[in-house]
Amino acid sequence: MSTGKDFTLTHVAVLVGDQDKALEFYRDVIGLEVRQDMPFPGGRWLTVGPASQPGIEFILENPEMNPSDAARQAAEARLSSGAQGTLIFSTEAVDDTFARLYDAGVDVDQEPITQPYGVRDCGFRDPWGNHLRFSQLLG
Repeated sequence: MSTGKDFTLTHVAVLVGDQDKALEFYRDVIGLEVRQDMPFPGGRWLTVGPASQPGIEFILENPEMNPSDAARQAAEARLSSGAQGTLIFSTEAVDDTFARLYDAGVDVDQEPITQPYGVRDCGFRDPWGNHLRFSQLLG
């Protein structure tokens, strides 16, 4: 019987309204690599992830992927008010990351700031309202 100590996180879902646009955003703008892109009954299995972490994938999930009407409607309601998921990335150059994403037109939530807990970070939102934070460890 598993106690949970043997668990490894492999996938996290990010709610998006359009998988093609999400692929362009997360691959071409953010810089993640495509891990899987294939049709399946009821949708498209589309995942991306950071090149430095081959064991983690972000599922670019749209409401149609939900198996029940109630779940689809709940996902659509979340999208209409801003999906509000959060992804936090670490980077060695937060100011450079901020400049690159700002220049690409990504919606800024917070310009780079040095936090009292030892990081410098900044925040953006994807086209569906999900929070994207980029954090550089100081010291």
